[in-house]
Amino acid sequence: MRTTTVTAALAAALLALTALFSSPPARATAVQGAAAAPVRLGDCGSGQLCLWAKPDFTGARQTHELSTIDIESCVPLKTGTTAQALANRTGRPVTTYQSAECQETGEFETYPGGGTWLPRSPYQVRAFKVWES
Repeated sequence: MRTTTVTAALAAALLALTALFSSPPARATAVQGAAAAPVRLGDCGSGQLCLWAKPDFTGARQTHELSTIDIESCVPLKTGTTAQALANRTGRPVTTYQSAECQETGEFETYPGGGTWLPRSPYQVRAFKVWES
């Protein structure tokens, strides 16, 4: 019974996400103003961590693959660059940091590796760590 409940909940969540990202933009009216179009997911291949300079998967994109990353080591972004959107398709958890040194005194958040898409980070990402599963 529990498996059926969990499966039904996951199916409902998937349907809601599909509707959110595939619905056409709302029409603008004089009273309502212009409605924003839904965010399109950025292009990020399987096994990659992709970071965009601007929200909504826009601006310059940085792509990182597991073969070029030391697992559980701090990976700072290039000096003077930050990211405001990300896609984690590494298959491993990734923690992003406001600090360029991966210090936990600033903001940080861990995202699952099975396909996490974050169109707007709550802070400027300056570094990240990829964790062993």
